[in-house]
Amino acid sequence: MLKRLLTVTILLAGTTLAAHADAVSDAMADVQKYAGQKTTWDGPTSGPKAAEGKTIVVLAADMKNGGVLGVTKGIQEAVFMIGWNVNVLDGAGSIQSRAAAFGQALALKPDGIIINGFDAVEQQAALDQAKAAGIPMVSWHASPVIGPDPENGIFANVSTDAMEVSAAAAKWAYADAGGKPGVVIFTDSTYAIAIAKADKIKETIEELGGTVLEYVDTPIADTSSRMPTLTTALLQKYGASWTHALAINDIYFDFMGPSLAAAGIPGDGAPKAVAAGDGSESAYQRIRSSQYQAVTVAEPLNLQGWQLVDELNRAMNGAEWSGYTSPLHVVTKDNISFDGGDRNIFDPGNGYREEYGKIWGKQ
Repeated sequence: MLKRLLTVTILLAGTTLAAHADAVSDAMADVQKYAGQKTTWDGPTSGPKAAEGKTIVVLAADMKNGGVLGVTKGIQEAVFMIGWNVNVLDGAGSIQSRAAAFGQALALKPDGIIINGFDAVEQQAALDQAKAAGIPMVSWHASPVIGPDPENGIFANVSTDAMEVSAAAAKWAYADAGGKPGVVIFTDSTYAIAIAKADKIKETIEELGGTVLEYVDTPIADTSSRMPTLTTALLQKYGASWTHALAINDIYFDFMGPSLAAAGIPGDGAPKAVAAGDGSESAYQRIRSSQYQAVTVAEPLNLQGWQLVDELNRAMNGAEWSGYTSPLHVVTKDNISFDGGDRNIFDPGNGYREEYGKIWGKQ
């Protein structure tokens, strides 16, 4: 009887270990779907020709944010091809500054407005004014939903699939930890999309059987002042059980390195930093040099800038939105040369500039 019990116990243990190994390999297989090169254009191939002589305003949440900066650069590049004029107003990371920038934008009476990187409902009064004035608006990361937001007068909100981004980041951390991650999640409740992404990270980690040590709500605008001391406090609290830091944006990791170094942690040591967006230049530099960031789930920021201009052109011409959701890319040191070469950006080699140029009649 004892021998039979021992045999059953060993068999059960073996089954459990095999199931655990399968879960880890399945998680990494899911991640690898997003790790390859993006060489095929899967966006729109038709649409209205370029509206002529237009002037637009970009309302940037904070030009210190790498994602916002990357999208702005893409917009400026696209505007040059389409033949418009553009004014970029920096919201400087605060609600008050963004309100002032929105007021300035309305005073300029532009032909279109791009909301770049802040929650649209934060500026509800200004949104209503723009909508009443008939000014077409498009946005980047202004809503958890991709596409039209007619209630707020947004013709199209541009983003990758935020839930896929978050799940990919969580699954990478789970697999990297051999199925036993201890994670701290960083988010900012100022933004609905940030909470949605952080909740998805938490849900994914816990469903896989990992541990969420802490869910930290700290403002993106205050990362430079808060993250150094917060990092030190979390290290003291959790020690070696903290295997991975997961954040909804690369900017959280711009300010963690010195505190980790001061604690004697090497650049490729734990906790490993994994960002569920955006693929900033500073994140690429950290990953490339193995200095306090292992992964970013990058968005094609430059491409998204082009898409925003295309969507705004569609709005000006009375067309429907394109329906396009841009691809995401899991960036690690192993594949960092893909889709950008030695540039510190995810820039797909799928010919998007030429494709948009053809649609606008500029090629």
